[in-house]
Amino acid sequence: MDQVLTFVRDIINWLEIPLFSLGKSPITVWTIIALILLIIMLHLVTTRVQRLVTDKLMAKNKYDIGVRVATGSIVRYAVLTIGIIMILQIVGLDLSTLTILLGALGVGIGFGLQSVTNNFVSGLIILFERPVKVGDRVEVINGIAGNVVSISIRATQIITNDNISIIVPNSEFISNTVINWSHSERAVRFNFEIGVAYGEDPEVVREILLEIANANSGVIRERKSDVLLKEFGDSSIVFILRVWTQEYADRPGVLHSQINYEIARRFKEKGIQIPFPQRDVHIIPPPEPEE
Repeated sequence: MDQVLTFVRDIINWLEIPLFSLGKSPITVWTIIALILLIIMLHLVTTRVQRLVTDKLMAKNKYDIGVRVATGSIVRYAVLTIGIIMILQIVGLDLSTLTILLGALGVGIGFGLQSVTNNFVSGLIILFERPVKVGDRVEVINGIAGNVVSISIRATQIITNDNISIIVPNSEFISNTVINWSHSERAVRFNFEIGVAYGEDPEVVREILLEIANANSGVIRERKSDVLLKEFGDSSIVFILRVWTQEYADRPGVLHSQINYEIARRFKEKGIQIPFPQRDVHIIPPPEPEE
């Protein structure tokens, strides 16, 4: 028994051996172990608090998921900051020395993490103001288009029609122009430009186009489709078929393909010609040389 007590006493004495000093506070092995254990516990507690706020407290009042996530994140970081200060006091570190050290590190880190901070603040703006929300069909810089599947504090995930996941920094949605196809509602309108040959009856063409639009299951019936006669072009009479859809808001190419296939089939049945650009070239012979 005495040997066990001696062994435990030696371990305790070894843990209390000062490794270095931070200001007036000696740093021992026990200080480092306690600091690591308390930080792990703080991480688990703050994660639990964030879930409690997001899934329990905010969900009872039927807040939107974006507001719930943003509020939960802010509460977690606030608890995390307070917890770190309390941990430093518990392990006996000199906070006055740490303030100077962290201030110097903060200046250096601040320059290197400007983009991270920018994306963090932009993420909070997106989650509260909601210019973009989960489920929206968006088009951002460089022609990237897809559905928003998740919004985090740093970045937003977009899935394209090819099932490619694109991670867009949140600052792109705040500082650049973003096209949101479904911001207010899911229904969008698509325009189909069709040219027919001169000599075709415009009224017949209009009726065929409306029949094609109304027969498509993806076109909304409550919002009537219409046909505009845009112009009399160089080689054709140009019509614009305008249809509303909700089903194909995130797959415009599919609806375009369906409508175009049907237009080609119906025009062939009715003998309506779709012209191609034509040019008449007149060759003027050179004048005959004088005798």
